[in-house]
Amino acid sequence: MIVRLALAFSVLAALPACSAPEPPPHTQGYEIVRTYPHDRQAFTEGLLFRDGQLYESTGLEGRSWVRRVALETGAVQQQADMDPKYFGEGIVDWGDKLVQLTWKDGVGLVRDRATFAVKSTFNYAGEGWALTRDDRRIIMSDGTSELRFLDPETLKETGRIKVTEYGQPVDQINELEFIKGEVWANIWQTDQIIRIDPKTGNVLGRLDMSGLLTPQEASRADVLNGIAYDAKGDRIFVTGKFWPWLFEIKVAK
Repeated sequence: MIVRLALAFSVLAALPACSAPEPPPHTQGYEIVRTYPHDRQAFTEGLLFRDGQLYESTGLEGRSWVRRVALETGAVQQQADMDPKYFGEGIVDWGDKLVQLTWKDGVGLVRDRATFAVKSTFNYAGEGWALTRDDRRIIMSDGTSELRFLDPETLKETGRIKVTEYGQPVDQINELEFIKGEVWANIWQTDQIIRIDPKTGNVLGRLDMSGLLTPQEASRADVLNGIAYDAKGDRIFVTGKFWPWLFEIKVAK
């Protein structure tokens, strides 16, 4: 009996220790800090805030454009319409350029940030959904569970990561924003924003953005889509397709 017990203990000691179950990503709510007007005709695909300026791109063939918009009033300060054959998608700035995607054409446009004039084009495989950037690369979503990394000068793909939650892929990743070392992403057709670790692809948390619009407003609008971050003012903005408002929000703890 003593021999059997000793053998049992030696086997148990040799087994790897069981790690505790991974805690679920923290789901956070929000507080509305301020509300700004937003064009109800804008099928929002890309949103960014740089140097005190709000930039927005939209989709739909024949209705796709890039704009610079006055945050306080929603007034259009500058606009460039896309070729009607293109369904416009996300945008990101890099230096004096604006980079823009198209949905299914595999063609990206590089614009002069000041004039919006198209300076060059580039190509990519698959669909184009959204863009953001850190300080050394451009980050792209394509509707799958993967994020692509692009060289900001050549716009060639340099790598990918898979976005996972509990080890399972999270797809339908749409509009992107880089906020304090994390990639924030709208999940298409939901009121959810996920916070992604760009090194591992792990989902760090979720934001439940439901209730931003009243039921009456929501009945005339489409989905939540559009995240912008004012790094200097530490302000977060969100909106959606055909939404009447752009919201400055504060994330609840």
